[in-house]
Amino acid sequence: MAIKILIKRSVGQEVAQVVRPLLIELRAHAMQQPGYISGETLKCIDRPGEYLVISTWQSLDEWNKWLELQERKILEDKIDSITGSTTEYSAYVQLGN
Repeated sequence: MAIKILIKRSVGQEVAQVVRPLLIELRAHAMQQPGYISGETLKCIDRPGEYLVISTWQSLDEWNKWLELQERKILEDKIDSITGSTTEYSAYVQLGN
């Protein structure tokens, strides 16, 4: 069953240009992982600097494998270090009809 992962980050304007290439690199790595289906990045209208990534995976197990990969952790640590905040993750599954 496919799942959606909501990834929330706070990125100040002063570091947005530094963080952007790291986010692109992170997305490129994710796209190569087994189970990755799609992703989109949204910028909050009401709260400047708040970004939300909606990532779709074939299963929670495949997401967790990606979450534990060292290359992902290194990029995430760089992003969190630059932004001064911790990335938040939430997993969701679609309700049945």
